[in-house]
Amino acid sequence: MLKILRYSFYDLMRGKWSYVYSLFYLLLGYTFLFLNNDLSKAIITFLNIIIVLTPLIGTIFGVMYYYNARDFTELLLAQPIRRTSIFLGQYLGVSLSLSLCLVLGLGIPFVIYGLFQSAEIFNFVSLLLTGTMLTFIFVALAYNIALSFEDKIKGFGFAILVWLFFAIIYDGLFLLSMVVFGDYPLDKFALGASIFNPIDLARILILLKLDISALLGYTGAIFQKFFGTNLGMLAAITILSAWVVLPVMRIIYKSNKQDF
Repeated sequence: MLKILRYSFYDLMRGKWSYVYSLFYLLLGYTFLFLNNDLSKAIITFLNIIIVLTPLIGTIFGVMYYYNARDFTELLLAQPIRRTSIFLGQYLGVSLSLSLCLVLGLGIPFVIYGLFQSAEIFNFVSLLLTGTMLTFIFVALAYNIALSFEDKIKGFGFAILVWLFFAIIYDGLFLLSMVVFGDYPLDKFALGASIFNPIDLARILILLKLDISALLGYTGAIFQKFFGTNLGMLAAITILSAWVVLPVMRIIYKSNKQDF
């Protein structure tokens, strides 16, 4: 598995899209920090970018790599190698390469602008960890989708639909339900609904860490009310970890059962 992970990692890091992804965050970081040298405001700004863009990139790269490497995967399946090792190695290679691009692309501008001399270093590390967890989550979801659809067009279409649902449609449905059932106590409903959206959980986690009550929103305020700041952060991290583990377990199950 480690050999396949290393091959997938180096294969992606040599690709032009990894350079484009890193350069995008690098230029964006320099631009924001050049226009406003306030690291705290820059972290809040990048929060809104990362929780939308990172899942999208993870979804697209995950599906694209699986379909592009299908011939190589079939060759590996013909060898005396465990299927779990093949697919977990590829999944981890894609996830780690995208996470490294994110860390380097954002980390370099912030370090140059004095991150290590600032009190915002822990908030910035939390932002990177959240972006990394979202990458692992949506690459895992993308691999599950690709394993379920042999047709590339169907796989790409469903993957984009899944990202669109979590990034936009889910919040719209949630707000609509809050308006329609506004006369009822919806605290527990809001708490439960936020668990089923990793993007909302990532946003809540960072905002609880930053302790910005004005930006927490309804679900973030409910998290803070039920769990408090520290316990709420721990609960959000635990649920996000479950969002990584459960899709990975399905990758293992699907790869062992599917006939390639």
